[in-house]
Amino acid sequence: MTQLTTEQTAAFERSLSRLSPADRTRVEALKDPAARAAAEAAPHWDFGLPARTVDALLGAEANDDQRRGLIAAWALELPDRIAAERLPQPVLAGYPTYIDRLAAYLDSGAAYDPDFWAKDVRVALALSVPGSNTQMLDMSSPVGPGLVVRHMLGGRGPGPLIAWVQAGGWRSWLETHTEARDLSDFNEPGWERNWAAAAALLRTRPDLAGVIGSSWFFDPPLETISPRLTYLRTTPMNNGAFMVHQGGGHIHDERASASSPTRRAMIEKGEYSACSWLLCWPRKPLIAWAERRGLI
Repeated sequence: MTQLTTEQTAAFERSLSRLSPADRTRVEALKDPAARAAAEAAPHWDFGLPARTVDALLGAEANDDQRRGLIAAWALELPDRIAAERLPQPVLAGYPTYIDRLAAYLDSGAAYDPDFWAKDVRVALALSVPGSNTQMLDMSSPVGPGLVVRHMLGGRGPGPLIAWVQAGGWRSWLETHTEARDLSDFNEPGWERNWAAAAALLRTRPDLAGVIGSSWFFDPPLETISPRLTYLRTTPMNNGAFMVHQGGGHIHDERASASSPTRRAMIEKGEYSACSWLLCWPRKPLIAWAERRGLI
């Protein structure tokens, strides 16, 4: 069973001790109802909905001290939540790093970035679990038929719709998300660890259809523009995954250009426009891939 270290416990208790009496009272009153409300919101396609649900309960006077207090209070209870989920070892292995990261971020006193707040709510409540240092896995996300039908009607072929039906795609999926505070595992071995953790989790949860990820970095043109990223798409696609076109837009151009002068120059010249794709790796081929590689 995952346990908090003495240092981790002390860090979370420090966060609570820094609260004003009024904020401490607010956190104690909302800790349990906010956790329930966030869990109810978690299966929605919107990753940030649990955090915004908590903010709605905190109300107009919500502040980052209260947010840090809630994360600390939930983190102190995290071992019980982890135990209740009966997670496989490849997932459990990621928790020391994840809990240390939570503790360090709370200790830093940094203003809560909305993306970090959304991730910490999910992690502290075991709504998302470790895949790798850099990738977390949501425990339940939908993939409705509308997106795959639009893909087909857009002239891109019926393959993803057929694959979605064959995978039982109307069921819930795991979903992978990148943690920007630790990109140490954003490489091929790190992504293999993430896919292997997903496979191990799927093997224990037959009700889930597979694992999904949504990003510009699955865009096929990157095979020639940024060949070092090719593995992100080809490893899953060569082993039973399928992709669904989601479309382009300024946000995808912005993200694609952020870390690459080459992509930025091409986007600015109109030579490339980033598109987001939904990558879907159904459970059976993913588990088979992980087993062949000896990863689970």
